[in-house]
Amino acid sequence: MKAIRRFTVRPVLPDPLRPLCDLARNLRWSWHAETRELFQAVDPEGWRASGGDPVRLLGTVSAARLGELARDRRFLRRLTAAADDLDDYLHGRRWYQSRTAGDRAAGDRTVGDRTAGGEAADEPPAAIAYFSPEFGVTAALPQYSGGLGILAGDHLKAASDLGVPLIGVGLLYRHGYFRQSLSRDGWQQEHYPLLDPNELPLTLLRRPDGAPVRVGLALPGGGSLHAHVWVAQVGRVPLLMLDSDVEENGPGERNVTDRLYGGGSEHRLLQEMLLGMGGVRAVRAYCAVTGHPAPEVFHTNEGHAGFLGLERIRELTDRGTGFDAALEAVRAGTVFTTHTPVPAGIDRFDRELVARHFGPGAELPGVDVGRVLQLGRETYPGGDPGVFNMAVMGLRLAQRANGVSTLHGAVSRSMFAGLWPGFDPEEVPITSITNGVHAPTWVAPEVLRLGARRIGAHRAEDALSVGGSQRWDAVADLDDTAIWELRRELREQLVHEVRARLRASWRERGAASAELGWIDGVLDPDVLTIGFARRVPSYKRLTLMLRDRDRLREMLLHPTRPVQIVVAGKAHPADDGGKRLVREMVRFADDPRVRHRIVFLPDYGMAMAKKLYPGCDVWLNNPLRPLEACGTSGMKAALNGCLNLSVRDGWWDEWYDPDFGWAIPTADGPTTDEDRRDDLEAHALYELIEQRVAPRFYDRGANGLPERWIEMVRRTLASLGPKVLAGRMVREYVERLYTPAARAHRAMTPDAAGELAEWKARVRAAWPGVAVDHVEVDEVSEIAELGSTLALRVRVTLGDLTPEDVEVQAVAGRVDTRDGLADARAFPLKPAGGGGPDQQGRWAYEGPLTLDRTGPFGYTVRVLPAHRLLTAGVDLGLVALPADSAADGAGVLLR
Repeated sequence: MKAIRRFTVRPVLPDPLRPLCDLARNLRWSWHAETRELFQAVDPEGWRASGGDPVRLLGTVSAARLGELARDRRFLRRLTAAADDLDDYLHGRRWYQSRTAGDRAAGDRTVGDRTAGGEAADEPPAAIAYFSPEFGVTAALPQYSGGLGILAGDHLKAASDLGVPLIGVGLLYRHGYFRQSLSRDGWQQEHYPLLDPNELPLTLLRRPDGAPVRVGLALPGGGSLHAHVWVAQVGRVPLLMLDSDVEENGPGERNVTDRLYGGGSEHRLLQEMLLGMGGVRAVRAYCAVTGHPAPEVFHTNEGHAGFLGLERIRELTDRGTGFDAALEAVRAGTVFTTHTPVPAGIDRFDRELVARHFGPGAELPGVDVGRVLQLGRETYPGGDPGVFNMAVMGLRLAQRANGVSTLHGAVSRSMFAGLWPGFDPEEVPITSITNGVHAPTWVAPEVLRLGARRIGAHRAEDALSVGGSQRWDAVADLDDTAIWELRRELREQLVHEVRARLRASWRERGAASAELGWIDGVLDPDVLTIGFARRVPSYKRLTLMLRDRDRLREMLLHPTRPVQIVVAGKAHPADDGGKRLVREMVRFADDPRVRHRIVFLPDYGMAMAKKLYPGCDVWLNNPLRPLEACGTSGMKAALNGCLNLSVRDGWWDEWYDPDFGWAIPTADGPTTDEDRRDDLEAHALYELIEQRVAPRFYDRGANGLPERWIEMVRRTLASLGPKVLAGRMVREYVERLYTPAARAHRAMTPDAAGELAEWKARVRAAWPGVAVDHVEVDEVSEIAELGSTLALRVRVTLGDLTPEDVEVQAVAGRVDTRDGLADARAFPLKPAGGGGPDQQGRWAYEGPLTLDRTGPFGYTVRVLPAHRLLTAGVDLGLVALPADSAADGAGVLLR
C-alpha cells in the first residue's frame, strides 16, 4: 500500500541532550571532525545508515538510547564541550573583525555612520550578499551539480571561518540534481529523489508572529510566483534558499524550483528571476526579521543570478530615483564573477521571452522594458541582437568583475572585449581571483591528525582555515616513513570504498551476488592509483585515456610498474554525447582483462569525493586548453598529498611546478584539428605515465621507500597547500573586490549617482566630437638611448566637453611585428598652452616620455573619459585615438 500523506516526526530529546539539535542544525558539523565524532557516538550503526547526516540520525535513534545518553556523564561532557566550541566559533572575533576599524574604535557604529569619511569609508562592508544557482555545502543538502556549486559552498564555509558577514542566496530544488546509475550495457540513467525540507538541515524563515516569510514575483497575464525561504546555517553564514513548492502557487509555478538545471528556456528564466529578484527580497526580509546588517555589496556568482541588479534598480526607482542614477548606484556595490571560458556555457534567452516577463503587468512595471533588454544585448561584433545574454547583463550591472584563475581572467577579457570597443583585451576591466577549496572539508582526517601531531591540533586547524605559509612550513619536516604510511593507509581505504561502491553499482545493473566474486580483487593498495572525476562535457575529455586502448592495457597490466585508475563523472541529462562518453568508459572498464585495474563509479558527489581525493596518488585532468576555468578538484587532491598530472589550464597553469607534479604538453595550435590534437596529447599523457610518473612511484631506495616521490608529496603539502585554500581566496575577495565595492557604494549617494548618470549621458552624446588632431615629439633618430626622455606634445579636439571631462594619455611599450603595443603602460599628459583652446578650438597637452626599455619601442596617444566616480577610464568603453596620418614619429628603436 502507498501512503496518502507523509509526515516528518521529530524526536523529543531529553533536556540534557537539547544541544544536539543546535549542533545538527548548524552545518559546521560537515567540516568539524569532533562534532561528527560526537554524533557517531550517539548511534554508530545509525550514523552509517544516515550517511553521516545528524538530522536523519536524530530522527531514527530510539527513545531508549536517548534516555541512556541523557544519563551518560562522559557523553554529556563531550556534548557540553562541543556546544561551547560552536558558541565560541559563532560569536568570537575572527580575521574579518580584526580588519574592521569601526569594531576597533567605535563599537556599535550604525551602518548609516559608515558613510562618513575617514576610517569608516575604508572599512570592509557591513555585510555581503552572495548569490549562486547552486551550493555544495554537504552531501546531506544535495543542491549542487559540479564545480560551481562546490566552489560556492566552499566560499560560504571559508567566509564563516574568517568571520566575513556573508549572506548566501540560492534556490531549494525539491529534486536537487539527479542521481546517476548505469544500465547493464553502461548507459547513464537518471533518478530524481524527492527532498523533504523538513528532513534536511533547514529552518523555515518566519516572521515574529510565526507566519512564514513569503516572497513573490509578478508574472505575465496577472499571475504570481510565490516562494518560501528556508535557511541553512553554514557556520556563521546564513544560506537563504527559495522554494516555490508552496500552496499559493499553481502546478506550473510550484515546479519552478523542481530540479537544478532542468526544464526549458522559460522554466530557466523563471528560476533565474526568482533567484535574482526574489533573492534580494528574501535578503531584505531576513535582515528585517533577524536584525542582520543590510548588505552593502552584492556578489553575483555567474550570470544565473544577474537579475538581482534589476531588483535593486526597482527598489531605487520606486523611491523616485531615475533609472540611470539607480543603475549607477547598483553598479557601485556589485561584484560579478564569471566561471565559463566558452560562450556556450552562458545562459542566453530569446529577447521576446524576456520582454514578456518584464513588460506591462509583470515585473518592473515602472521601468521601460527597452532599458532592461539593453542591459543584456550582445552589441559586439558577432553577437546576436535577438538574444538576452545573462553574462553581458552581469558585466553591465557590476562595477567590478573577475575570472577564477589568472588564465581564465585573460580568456574572459578576450571573450568579452567587444563590450569595450577600441581597447585591447588586456585593458578590459575583468580581473582574476583564483579559486580555492575549503581544506577542513576536503582534507582527510588522517592527514589532519598527522599535521596535528607535528604542530598541534589548534595550529593545524588554523592553518587549514586561515592559511599562511608559516603555518605550513612544519610539514617540510615530516618523516618519510610517516608520509608513506599515511599515503598507503589512504589508498587502502579507497580500495575498500571502491569495492563497496562497485558491488552496489553492479547489483543495480542486474548482476547477482554469485557473479561478483571478482570484485574482491579489484584494485591493490600497493599499486600506483590515478584518479579522474569530472562532469562530462566534451571539453573535459573523459575518454582521452582510451585513444590507444592497447597501450593503456599495457600500462594497467605492467608486470613491475602497474597502474590502476578510478574514474567517475556525470553527463548532463540532456547531453547524449556525454552519455556516450560515459558508456564508452564503462564498457572498457567492464572488460574482464582489466576490470581489476580500472573502474567507473557512478553517482559522483561530495561523499564519494571525500574518499577519492585522498586515496589517489595522482590526479589526472586533461581538458582542452584553455576551456577549464579553474578546475578545483586537483586542489582538493593536492591538500591530501596527491600529485597533479594535468594540462596547463585553469589554476595549474599559474601554479604548476615540477616539484608538485607533471604538465601534459598541449597541441593547441590554430592549425591542429581536434582528432589530431587528441592523439598528440594522449600520446604525451602515455609517455609521462610510462617514463616519469610510474618509474618515480616504483623507484625504491635502500629503505624500501620511494624517496623522490615522497619529496614531491612533501612539497605539494608544504608549498602548494597554502595557495589552494578557500581562505586565501575569500581574503582576496574582501581586500580586492568587496572592500573597494563597499567604498564605492558609500560614495554613491543619490546626488552622486545622479551626477554620474548625467555626466555619462553628456559624455556619450558628445564623444563623436572628440579627436586626437596632432602628435609630435622632439627630433629623434631611429636609434635612441635607453633612459633618454622625449618631449611629447599633443593637440586634441574635445567638442562639447572640457578638460575636466577627459584624461589625455601617452601609451608606450614594446612594438611587435605588426606595430602593436605589448606590455604597454599609460602616462597622463598635462594641459598646456595657457589653459584654453587655440583658435581652432584644440586643446594642447604635453609631457615627458621616458624610454625605459630596450628593443623595438613605440607609443600612441589617446583620450579617455575621466570622472572621480569612475573605477577606470575604460569603464564607458569610449576612446579617441589618432588617425594614422596624425602621428609623426610614432616609434623609435632603443639599444
